[in-house]
Amino acid sequence: MPQPRATVMVLTSRPSDYEAVRKHIVDVKEDVHQEGTWITQGRLPESPWDIALAELDGDVVTTAVLTERIIAWMRPEALFFVGVADSLDDRIRTGDVVVGTKVYAVQGGEQTPEGFLVHPQAWHSSHRLQQAARFTLRGKVHLAPIAVADVVLSDARSAIAEFLGRHYGDAAAIETEGSGVAHAAHLSGQLDALVIRAIRGRADASRDSGAGPSAQEVEAVEQAAAAVVAILRRTEPFRRRATTSARGSEDSQEGPHRRPRHHCPPRPGRRHEHRRARHRTAVRRARRGAAIPGREAAVRRRAHAPGRAGLSHRRTAR
Repeated sequence: MPQPRATVMVLTSRPSDYEAVRKHIVDVKEDVHQEGTWITQGRLPESPWDIALAELDGDVVTTAVLTERIIAWMRPEALFFVGVADSLDDRIRTGDVVVGTKVYAVQGGEQTPEGFLVHPQAWHSSHRLQQAARFTLRGKVHLAPIAVADVVLSDARSAIAEFLGRHYGDAAAIETEGSGVAHAAHLSGQLDALVIRAIRGRADASRDSGAGPSAQEVEAVEQAAAAVVAILRRTEPFRRRATTSARGSEDSQEGPHRRPRHHCPPRPGRRHEHRRARHRTAVRRARRGAAIPGREAAVRRRAHAPGRAGLSHRRTAR
């Protein structure tokens, strides 16, 4: 019997990112949310996954709202966000791919007379998906934190660059939407989510923000899309695994957590003890002359039978 398929949501931020993922799916169809959001659905060959693909274009707030809408609509088992970012680390170059171990929302804080006090906010990526990426893509991607800000950083000597280095020194890249996706996934009930970014250049003046994508950037986007596919082909749907585990636990007859299906049966003779107790009560009432209807009246008659009378006489004599 064929197993039911599961749905994973893949969000992208640009047409080139969308197309890089789109070419991996087959049996494609389109659907439109009642509020106007479009998605493309298709089957990922050689896997138990169906991909629901969307292209978002906006800032952190817009991305968060649309992500929450799509999650409530599609009810996916996992969520990926594929896009581009700028490198903050000299070891990570144009064309590389960064898998976010956590996502920082920067710029939040409080300005005081003593200076700006940072209010850190971060969302850790799914441990399940991180592990799949680590063992499936070993040596092909960087696993590191990603910073998200509503700015495009093109000056490595700017105040924002200094701010990032001081408070988010472990961030390997910076981009402008990922925290909205991470936050929406968190609010939906700890949905498994992973941000994967292709590096288009350094976060400094050496990158021409007005130019089109370079050949290295296009290749990096293709690799980011391929990373999603590789992870999914090595990952079994989570709900199916949970159902299988639950059935296995029910079928198993061993283990310290095995519980009986029913409550313990009553002790042998317990019903007869109740009957004898009722009989003794009926006899006492009969001796006091109480009016006892039904079954208790019959008990009183038995109590005044000859055999019972002799027994009562002997007990009284004692």
